[in-house]
Formats: sequence, C-alpha cells, structure tokens
Amino acid sequence: MIPLLSAEWLKLRSVRSTWLNAAAVVVLLALCGLWSFAVAGIWDGRPPAERAAMRAAPPEYPMSLALPLCTGVLGVLAITAEHATGMIRVSLAAVPRRGRLLAAKAGVVAAASLAAGLVAFTAAALLGRLIVGGRGVAEFHRPVGEEAPWIASLCLLVVVSALVGLGLGAVLRSTAGGVAAVTALLFVLPTLVTTVAPDPWNERIGRLLPTSLFAQLADRTGTMLDDPLPPAAAGALLVGYAAAALAAGALALARRDV
Repeated sequence: MIPLLSAEWLKLRSVRSTWLNAAAVVVLLALCGLWSFAVAGIWDGRPPAERAAMRAAPPEYPMSLALPLCTGVLGVLAITAEHATGMIRVSLAAVPRRGRLLAAKAGVVAAASLAAGLVAFTAAALLGRLIVGGRGVAEFHRPVGEEAPWIASLCLLVVVSALVGLGLGAVLRSTAGGVAAVTALLFVLPTLVTTVAPDPWNERIGRLLPTSLFAQLADRTGTMLDDPLPPAAAGALLVGYAAAALAAGALALARRDV
C-alpha cells in the first residue's frame, strides 16, 4: 500500500491545480489578516463603554468559509483529472483492484487536506491575535482549551469536504459536475434551506448539513440553533457524509468501464 500512496502523492503534487489551491490558501490567510485589521479598527473607533460588549467573528472566519470549497475541489480533481486525460486507464491497469486505488487516493487527499487545514487555521488564529494585540475582543483571545476543539472541527470539515469531492468526482467523472455538486452541498443547499424551508424545518434540516455540523461538533452554535445535536452525533454524521460519498464512488468505479 505504501508504494501506491507514494504514487498518488506524486500525482497530487505534480498537477497545477494543487498549487493553485495552495495559492488560494495564501490569499485566504491574507483576507484573515485584513479581517483582523478591520476588527482592530472598529475597536479603536468605539468608546470605552461599548468595547466590553463588542463581538466579532473569529480571525479564521474568512478561511472557514472558503477552505472547505478549496479542498472539495482538490478532491474532485484528484480523480476527474485522470478521467479527463485518460490516465485513469493506466492507473487501473497498474492497480486492478479499483477499491484499493480509490482508498489510496482518499488517504492522500485526506492527509493533504488535514495538513492544509491545521496550518491555515492555526496561522489565521495566531495572525489575528498578533494584529488585534491587547484589545479586548474575546473571539481573538480564546484559551487554547477552547480554540483547539474549534480548529479541530474546522479541520474535520475540510477533510470531509475533500473526501466528498473525491467520491462525487468518482461518481460523476466530470470536473465541472463534481465542483458544482460540492459547491451546492456546501453553499447553495444551506442557503436554500434557510430561506425557502418553513419553520421549524429550516433549522431541523439545516443542522444536518456539513456547514452546520462542524459548529455543533465544537459546541459553538451559540444562538444559531435552538436544539443542536450532541457533539458526538454531529461528528458521526459529518464523517458519514464522507463515508457515503466514498462508498458511492467506489461502487461507481467498480461497476462501470472507465
């Protein structure tokens, strides 16, 4: 299995799209810095009496919005790029056991996404603290015991998004279709549920979507949900998204010609 993982890692880091995703992460980190500067400016412009009640989104907020989409696209491209070039036939000739090939891709994509998430979210949180400095914005000065579960839940969302993208890419065999499906799951569907579904179904359905589950996993929903899921249930359901997508991808890969 090690040679197969090495081969998949070589493929992943050899394509231009991987480095474009890395560049996008750098841009997102810069946006996190700009957000932190904006929060510091707002704090400085408020009278002392209002500063104690000031609340702001955490420094990693811009990263949390877009990084799951970046890794979702990475997961899609990890397999659809081979379909587009015909290299999937070479891969399957070298690894006839298709489930094994998909498992290797999943392992490499998950590891790369996890590393990107840990570095990006930690860097964003530290950058925010550095920029805000001694200003008393609570969201920028959380204790490590509170910050670590939050970053861990964000990293899990990033990994799940990547694996969902990989599974959908295996099912659809189309980069455009896979990216559209990941975008719909992460952005379009939550918006539709919030704006179209009637009460209380908008919350009942919304809390089951990936972009809501990670906050419930970290027990950080605040007033967003009246009846959040227990963290263990939220984490299991979030992992279930990745498992279902990979199972569908494995079935599609095994039951049809490339």
